[in-house]
Amino acid sequence: MEIAVVGRHTDVTDKFREHVQDKLTKVTQLSPNTRRVDVEVTHENNPRLSDVSERVELTVRSKGPIIRAEAAADDRFAALDLAMEKLSERLRRSRDRHKKDHRRRGAEDARPFADPSTVDEVLAERSEPEPAVLETPGDSVEHQLGDSPVVIRQKLHHGEPMTVDDAVERMELVGHDFFLFIDKESARPAAVYRRRGWSYGVIELDTTCAAAAPVTALT
Repeated sequence: MEIAVVGRHTDVTDKFREHVQDKLTKVTQLSPNTRRVDVEVTHENNPRLSDVSERVELTVRSKGPIIRAEAAADDRFAALDLAMEKLSERLRRSRDRHKKDHRRRGAEDARPFADPSTVDEVLAERSEPEPAVLETPGDSVEHQLGDSPVVIRQKLHHGEPMTVDDAVERMELVGHDFFLFIDKESARPAAVYRRRGWSYGVIELDTTCAAAAPVTALT
């Protein structure tokens, strides 16, 4: 399993890298097919946010869906511990879901578009990006919104038709409030989003798209 540690607006010490290596050994126990884990460390310079000045984001890439967790604290070691707790829970949930799907597929014919190897999470935020040409899934670009300090990251993801239930599950696995997908029944671009408690909403566009088409999202 490859582990890549990067820092944004901060340097990452060898001591922290070694600590990350030790903590992430648990990932292979919960997800043996994991190929790579990306660890991103961000430092917030605003003194008003000193209690959450260190943010750690963990992204697990395997044959199945991408699973992500993040946490913030006043110390990056503590933030890593918090992020690992969230990640472990999502890995367990994904493992249990995989076992359940495997048992169900053993009793049913394989459903179309059920191969999870091409699934990628799609995130959306409300800011409108400047035009950008992204051609290959995985490509991304960042730009600043005018003269403001707002930075917008635009990324192209591979879209796959799925049910609303599957989309909610994917959203929970990456730990975000939005998830874009192609509705399997209507072939329309759609988004599930978190409401209050265990309530979710679904938005669909009044158009159809080709199966497994690339989807651009703001992250």
